[in-house]
Amino acid sequence: MPLFSELTCADIRDLEPLVRSRGYRAGEMVHRAGDMANSLFVVASGTVKLLRPSVHGQDVVTNILGPGEGFGTLGILGESTYPDTAEAMTVSCVLEISSDVFNDVMGRYPRLALTVLDEVLHRFEQAQQAIRRLSADNAKQRVAAALLALVDKLGVAQDGAFALELPLTRVDLAALTGLTSETVSRVMSRLRDDGIVDTGRRWTVVLDRTRLAAEAAE
Repeated sequence: MPLFSELTCADIRDLEPLVRSRGYRAGEMVHRAGDMANSLFVVASGTVKLLRPSVHGQDVVTNILGPGEGFGTLGILGESTYPDTAEAMTVSCVLEISSDVFNDVMGRYPRLALTVLDEVLHRFEQAQQAIRRLSADNAKQRVAAALLALVDKLGVAQDGAFALELPLTRVDLAALTGLTSETVSRVMSRLRDDGIVDTGRRWTVVLDRTRLAAEAAE
């Protein structure tokens, strides 16, 4: 987890007994938007999606996370409640670091404060990038960019192609790109007809990453 990259192996060994491991079934909530923010989390295995409620009442997928990626927040990071709902997309194992543990670690390792600041700035930059993409890109660019980000993070190489072995639905892609499910279906059909992707009921394969990147950049 980047937040703890400044800690030594010995530091991590001291911290490990204080970290709780939790298992989640697909579709199970880790936390809900609006809950009191009292823990940081890191995905140990599986995938977790973050959903944020919009003013129109429809959830927006702000990120899909894989092993090693963190989520959640604490009062010390500037948010008293969780801004997102975290939901397991697949069977997942999540590590939880409570606010009490984090405050204790901060007291013992002051240099951790710098990585906390880096984490806050990183999340802000991610949010700004998402806003720029949603306001400037057309539908095909948005879908291609979302697939490209997911395949670079979670894709499994298979004979020159990259498989996303997670139940990525049209609804998920719509929520991730700010489009309707119907628009996403049309774009995915076009990408499939062009031989760039292939899809099934619970899987997606990027057949040509180079062409997908070109579609995202057009």
